[in-house]
Amino acid sequence: MSKVWFITGTSKGFGRAFVRSALERGDRVAATARNTDSLSDFVDRYGEQILTLPLDVTDRDAAFAAVSNAHDKFGRLDVVVNNAGYALNGMFEELTPDQLRAQYETNVLGVLNVTQAALPIMREQRSGHILQTSSYGGLVAYPALGAYNSSKWALEALTDSLSQEVAQFGIKVTLIEPAAFATDFYSGSASYAEPIPAYDEFRSVLAEGYAAMALPEAVGFGSAILKLVDAENPPLRVFFGEFATQYVPTVYKERLDTWRDWHALALEAEGK
Repeated sequence: MSKVWFITGTSKGFGRAFVRSALERGDRVAATARNTDSLSDFVDRYGEQILTLPLDVTDRDAAFAAVSNAHDKFGRLDVVVNNAGYALNGMFEELTPDQLRAQYETNVLGVLNVTQAALPIMREQRSGHILQTSSYGGLVAYPALGAYNSSKWALEALTDSLSQEVAQFGIKVTLIEPAAFATDFYSGSASYAEPIPAYDEFRSVLAEGYAAMALPEAVGFGSAILKLVDAENPPLRVFFGEFATQYVPTVYKERLDTWRDWHALALEAEGK
């Protein structure tokens, strides 16, 4: 049976790839974006198979209305993909409270809005699959990306807890953790804090490192997500991209080693 999708952040990049793959195989899609003009080619080709909805996920009432419109249009809701998000770049000392708050409004509270709108429908159906576009940066952290990384760490925790809460209703949950890909991550959708000169030299070193990275194209994102939504027992967490599969385990090993090295101090905290 074909599936009904609700996808945020579909105007470009990963979200657009998800929409294309779902439509190509005959599924129906409610595709949302702040500006839906870039989705007109899908509308021309697939007609009633796609519903485009303008949506700023930080607008809670609009998120609930969009999910309701999609359900009214298609009669059910099988897959929700929370893909909308952006990166705030800046050293810790450079970040303003308003910038950090805005980062969380989109990357965390935006997901909360859409997911809470969808959950009553999925609970009633006793089925559904919620997928969050997190990042391998939701498991590790980088200089000048602490705001973005922390928003994804928060998303990881909320989603892990969610998965345990809704399993009783037959609802599946997956965190997609992409590595760095050739997208507009550092350009079109990115935001930047006002630089402090004391960090300029370090910033230049970081920029050189990023410039030297050979970033892959996200050519397999669409087929990869189809395998996830069709899996009988999908994973809670899954990497997209080879680099993440190599780098994150190295960081986790370092953490385990540190905890082992300081095990005696852990016991001392209990008076042992």
